[in-house]
Amino acid sequence: MSKMKKTKVRMYSRVGIHVPNKNNIEEYSIRELFDMFLADKSIEGLSERTLHDYNVHFDYLMGFLGEEITNNQFSKELFKSYIAYMLHEKGLSPVTANVRIRTVRAFLRYCYLNDYIVEPIHEYFKPVKTKEDTLESFTSDEIKKLLSVVDDKSYKGFRDKLIIYLLLDTLVRCSELVGMKRKNVDLKAGFITLESEGTKTKKARTVPVSIRTTKLLKEYLAITEEYETEFLLLTYEGEPLSDNTVRKNLAEIGSKAGVKKRVSPHTFRHTGALFYILNGGDPFSLQKILGHTDMSMVRKYIQMTNTDVKKQHNLFSPLNMVFK
Repeated sequence: MSKMKKTKVRMYSRVGIHVPNKNNIEEYSIRELFDMFLADKSIEGLSERTLHDYNVHFDYLMGFLGEEITNNQFSKELFKSYIAYMLHEKGLSPVTANVRIRTVRAFLRYCYLNDYIVEPIHEYFKPVKTKEDTLESFTSDEIKKLLSVVDDKSYKGFRDKLIIYLLLDTLVRCSELVGMKRKNVDLKAGFITLESEGTKTKKARTVPVSIRTTKLLKEYLAITEEYETEFLLLTYEGEPLSDNTVRKNLAEIGSKAGVKKRVSPHTFRHTGALFYILNGGDPFSLQKILGHTDMSMVRKYIQMTNTDVKKQHNLFSPLNMVFK
C-alpha cells in the first residue's frame, strides 16, 4: 500500500492541526484503512445495504476533512470536531448525526484493535445525547385511508395491498420483505421463514401470518405461479421487487391518501409492534417476531401515547380483578 505524505487537517474551526508522527505504527491513508475495514465487515457477513451506508457515511467524513489524511494524524480532537461540524455548521439533527457517528466509531474501533492507531479514539467519539425518541406510528383510520386508495383490481395494486398487510402482520424490515421466497411460505401453518442471509441479524427466524394475510398470500401465489423465480414479491415483468420500489410505492400511496406522516416500511413496523401490544400481545413474543436480541429496542418500538395508556388501563386496571 502506498505511503502518504503528512498533510494538515481542516478542523471545524478551520484551523489546521498537526498531530505528531507516531513512529511505532505503519502509515496508511484513511481511505486505505476504511477499505480494509469494509473488507473485514464484508467477511463478517454484513448486508450489501449496510456496506453501502458505511460508504455513504465515510464520504460525509471526507467532505469534512477536505483531503486525505493518514492514521498518524488521527486524534480525538479531530473527530470530536467532526461532531461539532455536523451539528453546528451543517445543522444536522442529533439523530442524523448519530447515524454517521456510529459508523465512524466502528471504523476507529477497528483501527485501534488492529494497531493502526495507538489511542482508543472511539471511546471519546461518542454519539450525542438526544431527547427520548417518539417513533411515529399510524392510527387505524390512517391505515384504512392508505388501503382505500389502493386499486386491488390491478396486479400492482393487489401486490401493494399484500405488502401493507405483510408489513403490519409480520413486522418485517423492508429488506426482509423483498427477500421472502415462495418456498418459505407455509400457508397451512401460517408462517413465513426468513432465511439468515436476508435478515439484519444474520439469523433465520419464522414470522407468523394471520388468516387475513394468508388469504391474500394464497391468491397472490396463484397469480404469480407462472413466473419462474424463487422470490415472493415481483414486478409486473416477474423480476424480484427492490426495497427502493417498495419505499417509493408506499410514499406515493401516502401522498394519494393524504396521510401526513411518513409512509414507509419502518412506520408500518412501528405501528404493527404498537398494535400488537395494544391488542394484548406480550413483549417477549413481540421481541421474537421483530428479530431483536435486545429488549431495549422493543421498548422503543412500543412507545405509547397517553391515550394508548388510558385505553390499556381501562382494560387491565387492577381494580378489574376486584370488581369483576
